[in-house]
Amino acid sequence: MHATDLRPTLAISIVSHGHGPLVQELLLALAQHSGAGIARVILTLNIPEPPPQAPTGGWPFVLELRHNTHPLGFGPNHNRALAGATEPFVCILNPDIKLHATDPFPALMQTAAQTSVGCAYPLQLDAQGRHQDSERSLPSPWQVLRRRLRRHLAPPAAVEWVNGACLVLRRSVWQALGGFDERYFMYGEDVDLCLRLRLQGLQLARAPAHIEHTGQRASHRAWRPFWWHVCSLVRLWRSPVYKAALQLRHAPEKTTTAS
Repeated sequence: MHATDLRPTLAISIVSHGHGPLVQELLLALAQHSGAGIARVILTLNIPEPPPQAPTGGWPFVLELRHNTHPLGFGPNHNRALAGATEPFVCILNPDIKLHATDPFPALMQTAAQTSVGCAYPLQLDAQGRHQDSERSLPSPWQVLRRRLRRHLAPPAAVEWVNGACLVLRRSVWQALGGFDERYFMYGEDVDLCLRLRLQGLQLARAPAHIEHTGQRASHRAWRPFWWHVCSLVRLWRSPVYKAALQLRHAPEKTTTAS
């Protein structure tokens, strides 16, 4: 697949939990800059809120709205949105992503199309254009504590997982994995997904593309999300996937940056 091939081959899943204005801005940016390559956007309204307003002339992709009768977690929402997808590529996309007149998806799909790649992701920038630490090493209890206390952490020696703000996978890879592990609630799903990909010998590949990610973890501000985060981390540390990933550190490095 070439970066100039803009056939509608991508299904994007977005979950809104009261993110209406951000979702509206993101959808309009997708329509303006990325519409030619997107077949479907599945927008899950996790709590009641008004639907987005279409631009003049309508959406250039199919906008599929899903209304939850009760809120679901990150994993279940995306799994249900992408269940039965027929598009060659699927994308997990946070509602707080900004494109800024750029289209990252051709490069992301071109990178994800490589048979050695499990998922492709862009460089993440904050509102000031600074690199975010979206590329992480395997989380340990000590590392998580230092991050919670806002202590300085050196860049990871190896990228063992990336956050789930923007991930593009081949549909066949997504379906073979079974999507996210729904035993995690709100946190840890992206870590587990990346570790399972790497355990299958697939790479996490940074595409030559960038996005702005404006979000901040709710677990840094409120106790309930913090408790969810702790529970997910304990589940992760006790999981066979995590233990196998520790062993994988002794294997040849499987992470790459696409050129």
